[in-house]
Amino acid sequence: MNGRCRWMMWGAWACAAMALLLAKIASAADAGPTGDIAKGLGVAQEAHQRHAGFVDYQVNVQMILRHPHATDDARKLRISGLEMPSDGERSLIVFDEPADQRGTALLTYAHASNDDDQWLFLPALQRVKRIVSTNRAGPFVGSEFAFEDLAAQEVPRYTYRYIDQATLAGVRCDRVERVPTYASSGYSKQVVWYDAVDRRTWRVDFFDRRGELLKTFTASEFVKYLDHTWRAARMQMVN
Repeated sequence: MNGRCRWMMWGAWACAAMALLLAKIASAADAGPTGDIAKGLGVAQEAHQRHAGFVDYQVNVQMILRHPHATDDARKLRISGLEMPSDGERSLIVFDEPADQRGTALLTYAHASNDDDQWLFLPALQRVKRIVSTNRAGPFVGSEFAFEDLAAQEVPRYTYRYIDQATLAGVRCDRVERVPTYASSGYSKQVVWYDAVDRRTWRVDFFDRRGELLKTFTASEFVKYLDHTWRAARMQMVN
């Protein structure tokens, strides 16, 4: 075998090997995002299923608004929720304090796929105001919670991508990126921290429409109800 023949054979083998390597890289690139999407959706679905079946709930809440250069504002409210197996959750928030907001109420019909329906009752005006989809990104009664944050976060309303596993306050969590599929959202994406054991939501990082971090939600002091449903006794939203 002469040198030219050996070179041609080596070159052909090298090209074949490179083509195979590129094919494997392309295959991995194709499989990676698909796997991340499937895994992210699986985590979100598991979290939803783990905490479904509560039927209804009632809770008394104290809301404290902390301002950097002013005194705190304290508010007391009641929240009632009703699970709708064939659709989203129904919820009603009613303010008891302060006096100038007593009787203010927000009724939310969360839907699994369509836009949520929300109505705000203003007792001072004796008027019910429908919250249109373009206003759902606005703040709720001056807090860092937006109207869309107060509706049940139904799984079909987002696309998902698994990011990684991280530790938060000593708890091992799976981080999943979810992107709203509804155009009226004020967020480009959210990063949700689900604990790896009970699938409780410990933290959510909210990113604005420009993709920059806007605010962070954290939950703590979890209590288990009905032997399967976890609820946080303390929730905080920081801009």
